[in-house]
Amino acid sequence: MEFLGNKDILKNHKTGFLSSRKCPAEVVLKSYEWAKFQRTEGNCVVCGNHSQIEQDVFEILLKGDQPLVLVLPRGLKKRWDKSWLENIEKNRLLIISPFTKDITRVTRETAIHKNETILSLSDNIVVGYKSPNGQLDRLLTKLKIDHV
Repeated sequence: MEFLGNKDILKNHKTGFLSSRKCPAEVVLKSYEWAKFQRTEGNCVVCGNHSQIEQDVFEILLKGDQPLVLVLPRGLKKRWDKSWLENIEKNRLLIISPFTKDITRVTRETAIHKNETILSLSDNIVVGYKSPNGQLDRLLTKLKIDHV
């Protein structure tokens, strides 16, 4: 695993956020409200930023000052968003990649591994939405995670 940022963030109680890529609009709005609440409460969240909903939840959380963990579905990048670097410098953001730097493309397999990493790092899980028989549904079933 590769790390960029404050590894001490991993000592916090962490809530993982997962969601299928395609989800109903009301789920998207509930996920945004959930993210705003986590930000306000100062709760540490572990999330990805592969799907649009993950990107939006991450951006909402990034506007706060609570600790935050971002898990990538690829290797660490060479260039980073300025706001990400600022939050790394503030010791409130940890970026994790379960892949080497030579993995530069997101695939179905890397996305699954990213989700598995989020699950392994988190003390509890919140699922915005899981498509019936979708990739996330199958992963949660395989790992016997039925109560989220």
